[in-house]
Amino acid sequence: MKKWIGITVVLVIFILLHSTPSMALRTHVFFMGYPKAAITSEIIEDEFHNKIDKEKFMELHAKAYTLTKPPTEKATEGELRNFLVKKFGFLHFAEYYGEA
Repeated sequence: MKKWIGITVVLVIFILLHSTPSMALRTHVFFMGYPKAAITSEIIEDEFHNKIDKEKFMELHAKAYTLTKPPTEKATEGELRNFLVKKFGFLHFAEYYGEA
């Protein structure tokens, strides 16, 4: 019985963390090792990338987002600003998109 409760709790938390594009993005940034940026940064739609890659994003069921206070990667000292959020069913998953 305890095993099923534990599985249910983990599943509910996973669904909540991936239920919206902003939550998925914050979760991804948090697990990349930047909890402060995940919590404090504002998330806005990346109009430039969404316009340029519109057809590609429609195929992927994705949208680009930008962090207003992006974290700085330690190795390259580059800002991790742009992310792509893909939708699978009712869940959203984020990945780093880069500056291009």
